[in-house]
Amino acid sequence: MITYSTKASDIQRQWHVIDASDMVLGRLASRVANLLIGKHKTLYAPHLGMGDYVIVINAAKVRVTGGKMDQKLYYRHSQYPGGLKSTSLTGMLETYPTRVIQHAVWGMIPHNRLGRIMMRRLKVYPGDTHPHQSQVLKDKKASREA
Repeated sequence: MITYSTKASDIQRQWHVIDASDMVLGRLASRVANLLIGKHKTLYAPHLGMGDYVIVINAAKVRVTGGKMDQKLYYRHSQYPGGLKSTSLTGMLETYPTRVIQHAVWGMIPHNRLGRIMMRRLKVYPGDTHPHQSQVLKDKKASREA
């Protein structure tokens, strides 16, 4: 018996478009993380970047449950004494709606070199338009021919 090991040449990436309007943030992030990691593929190998490209549109329309809109805080530090600053989820959605989804997805993928490569394949847009239409159309055309 021979055990098959997935090689980098076996990887075929696809493009997925996910509409985030009225989706719960955590459920959306876990779905996106699975696509980025590549766990939905039969040839999944944890040491390879098997994941696909993911485009998330309507990031500003994502919703959360409970009182997270006011209670959830995002922290950052200026590296100076007393430099801890915080922003609520409401403020973050008003100023940087794409960072909310990026931050949630980053918490669900590996925090190493491979995870940073996976995050480069995530494209998040606050509205319903994106500049990757040609890649998505080309991918759909290739899947029909196969």
